[in-house]
Amino acid sequence: MNASLFPDLIVNGETVPHAVVAAEVQNHTAPKGKPGIAWRKAANAVAVRLLLLQEARRRGIAPEPVQVAPGRFETEEEALIRGLLETAVEAEPPTEEQVYAEWARAPERFRAPPLWEVSHILVACDPRDEAETEAARLRVEDIARQVQKDPARFPRLAADFSDCGSKSSGGALGQLGPSDTVPEFEAALQGLEGGAIKAEPVLTRHGWHIIRMDAVGEGAVLPFTAVRGKIALAMEKAAWARAARSFVGRLVSAAEIAGAELSAD
Repeated sequence: MNASLFPDLIVNGETVPHAVVAAEVQNHTAPKGKPGIAWRKAANAVAVRLLLLQEARRRGIAPEPVQVAPGRFETEEEALIRGLLETAVEAEPPTEEQVYAEWARAPERFRAPPLWEVSHILVACDPRDEAETEAARLRVEDIARQVQKDPARFPRLAADFSDCGSKSSGGALGQLGPSDTVPEFEAALQGLEGGAIKAEPVLTRHGWHIIRMDAVGEGAVLPFTAVRGKIALAMEKAAWARAARSFVGRLVSAAEIAGAELSAD
């Protein structure tokens, strides 16, 4: 991308080096062959960041970086922006009536975790070994064809071919809930109806699985008292996000910006 083709980004008289915008471009998508779209997105993001930094410095906020992950601390700029937003953005917590109204609007959204009765046939392999994984894939596809031809043979095929201890019970894993198995396996259970067999074998860190959903138990609707805190927290976060957008909008309205396309809305 030839950065010289794009206009200078100037925020309140402060010119941003093209290299800064170019570095930001990697964080934004655009249709193939249209680099200008990614550049404009990057310029907008950099302009907002600079506006926040300028306001933080204008207010005399001192950066106090905190740890955000093991061994990783905020940069001074990140700490300045966080400090500004903590100082300048306030959101009223929702009232008890508002939280209850949100729950009552559609109580069925708030359910206990589902329970899945699952059986599988495992052809074990180490996915990091391409040759081993390919050999296991050929083997599991052959077993899958036998299952598709006669689904009633699933328990017998599990007993004969599965590399899991569940083979002794026809592949039955019993009841599973969220987080009871590896994420790759759990993702394959989503949307699978009772009695259905996953159309294609599923690869996890343990190998290839042929999965049968024996039954699905949808979680019961939770009472208001059980979810009140979760709803209140979500509403408070949403209110804070709206207040933050409004604050940024006010900074945009008061700023002189060239080379970016920012809206105060």
